[in-house]
Amino acid sequence: MTINPYRQALINKIEASVTESHVSAGSINTAYLSSGSGQPLILLHGGGAGAVSWYPSIAALSKHFRVIAPDIVGYGESDKPNAAYDKAYFCKWLKDFLSALDIPKAHIVGLSQGGAIALQFVLNEPQMVDKLVLVDAGGLGAKPPFASLFSMILMNSFPSSVTDWFFSRYILFNPKNRDPNHASYSIDVLKRAGGQNAFKQGRGSAVVEIPHASLRKIQNKALVIWGENDRLFPIEYGQNSAAQIPNAEFLSIKDAGHLPLMDQTHIFNKSVIDFLS
Repeated sequence: MTINPYRQALINKIEASVTESHVSAGSINTAYLSSGSGQPLILLHGGGAGAVSWYPSIAALSKHFRVIAPDIVGYGESDKPNAAYDKAYFCKWLKDFLSALDIPKAHIVGLSQGGAIALQFVLNEPQMVDKLVLVDAGGLGAKPPFASLFSMILMNSFPSSVTDWFFSRYILFNPKNRDPNHASYSIDVLKRAGGQNAFKQGRGSAVVEIPHASLRKIQNKALVIWGENDRLFPIEYGQNSAAQIPNAEFLSIKDAGHLPLMDQTHIFNKSVIDFLS
């Protein structure tokens, strides 16, 4: 396997022992990172890059859990087939992935689009999810302002350092809080064969709003985390949706945008660990 220098630099930044593996999730060759031991904790990244998006959190979380961060189908080093890339497709992949690793139940943390996948998965397979953490999650009805939506379309259609610079202003409170290798890796993945399939073939269907009536059916303990300065998914959507989930807590993080794990790493990691513990 060819080593991607940007991905490897992010893995090297994780201050813990990290294992890189592949497994067949159904028909999808899926790459994943793992670290630590104990109760399984699945980290679902957002709609870009891959598992290495969790580089700020894996070490801290792995002190308490068996952390497993997959490259979701369509991203990172995993297969990028022609597919629907809607909630049903991602949830089938996730169920197959957990089955392949012989994990009957796990905590799940979902970021952005990964949060929308986690929400649909807990509705489909509640017995397979212990606690749920949603981080600036999709699927909660947020309508991105025009400028941020435009920047996202540009980045996914014409990936370059220029479009990433523009987009980063809408996903981070301070773009300097993100390791430059994450930007470079995001661009690299999008430029590969099939790298834009999830965006162009999915057409946003993975983050279509989940009705409040469905949210009220979720019985799992949940924590909804939001960056107060999220310019992609405004905070009020997280607040309103958290109020619909019976056993949910809501936490806002100051001086953080759409990626609070990068903007406010220590606060984010401690909040997740405290909740799951």
